[in-house]
Amino acid sequence: MEIIHDEEDLRFYGMLGKDEAELTYTYPESGVMDFDHTFVPEGERNKGYADELVKTGLDYARSQNYQIVPSCPVVSAYIKRHPEYKDIVQPE
Repeated sequence: MEIIHDEEDLRFYGMLGKDEAELTYTYPESGVMDFDHTFVPEGERNKGYADELVKTGLDYARSQNYQIVPSCPVVSAYIKRHPEYKDIVQPE
């Protein structure tokens, strides 16, 4: 899946046939990205697409020196499995 960063619509997305998978975010404060929702069409779940989206979002945040808030449970679970991203999680 080719992942596109749509900065105007605040999301990362990719086409899966006619359907879209996406990771959305907001900027609750300067220098912080809140990853708030991940969606993969039902027939495409459990194929690693959510992980691809989350990794792309986290890598982008790191490259821009953003802290992140993992509001979406998919993002939170990904970070637990990939502790190398814990350094960019905003302290609570």
